[in-house]
Amino acid sequence: MRQFYPIILLTISNIFMTFAWYGHLKFKSTALWIVILASWGIAFFEYIF
Repeated sequence: MRQFYPIILLTISNIFMTFAWYGHLKFKSTALWIVILASWGIAFFEYIF
């Protein structure tokens, strides 16, 4: 099972980054600074992985 840890962690990391950098496109009426904080907040959890 240990040999699959890098694959699992990279997949989770990729999902977080996808939401962090492309998820803001759904919220076009939201202020830019809120979108930036939200995307960096999501990316923070990706950096933990």
